[in-house]
Amino acid sequence: MAKKTADDDPLAPLTLAVGQEELLLDRAAQQVVAAARAADADTDVRDLTPDQLQPGTLAELTSPSLFAERKVVVVRNAQDLSADTVKDVKAYLGSPAEEITLVLLHAGGAKGKGLLDAARKAGAREVACPKMTKPADRLAFTRGEFRALGRSATPEACQALVDAIGSDLRELASAVTQLAADVEGTIDEAVVGRYYTGRAEASSFTVADRAVEGRTAEALEALRWSLATGVAPVLITSALAQGVRAIGKLSGARGGRPADLARELGMPPWKIDRVRQQMRGWTPDGVAVALRAVAEADAGVKGGGDDPEYALEKAVVTIARAARSRGRG
Repeated sequence: MAKKTADDDPLAPLTLAVGQEELLLDRAAQQVVAAARAADADTDVRDLTPDQLQPGTLAELTSPSLFAERKVVVVRNAQDLSADTVKDVKAYLGSPAEEITLVLLHAGGAKGKGLLDAARKAGAREVACPKMTKPADRLAFTRGEFRALGRSATPEACQALVDAIGSDLRELASAVTQLAADVEGTIDEAVVGRYYTGRAEASSFTVADRAVEGRTAEALEALRWSLATGVAPVLITSALAQGVRAIGKLSGARGGRPADLARELGMPPWKIDRVRQQMRGWTPDGVAVALRAVAEADAGVKGGGDDPEYALEKAVVTIARAARSRGRG
């Protein structure tokens, strides 16, 4: 989620939203507009791109009004403003107008850094909107969306939704809103599966998760969905390999907090908790058997066999059996 400075008044004279996550940048601007309209329903909002903010335009927009109306001026892609317009903005920052809130949306980085520095020096309220590239960040975002709507969702449901939707935050936010509107009570993994069957189950990682959990029938069903929806077999063997190796790594690690193990094993903390749940039926021999099965499947899907689908099914069954080896011993 977007991070804000301690002085978090959306009606501050200047808000600076920095980052490349478009949804968070939009929300930073929308929050200011909503606060302004709550204070004055007749607030005038101007939402401008760099080509619309020419030299002299800002002075015109921020000049005193006979009616003393509240105004919000949003400038998108501020890093792309022309040099002359940047001079205008910097001059305005030295003497901002009353009843006017300026919102600069800036990608960060070297381009336009002079304006970024000037806005910070002027005491801008800053909202960080970094691109969410890590699965753990998207998972935290999803949990936050449910919380913001006052809804409860299980960790498994949040993970299933991230697996289903992928990296698009707008789609994730939309999916959370839909589930919150349509479903009563706690939202669990089964609910997400019903809404997103064909997306969640087409994930190669879903195949791997069900296999290492010893859920043979569900793993095979997920595998068939994946193949039917065009997932490359090599991606499935890769996911199976990652799943089994994660079991092996964690089973050989010393006990400790997820954060410590995450650093030691090179996994995100959320995955440590997930793998701990998955590894309950595993033994060292089971891990060895499963790794051999993955290697054979990998050779089969890369031209070493006549039927890649059979090679994958055989691997999934072997892995699922290995996951229950402790119970049979």
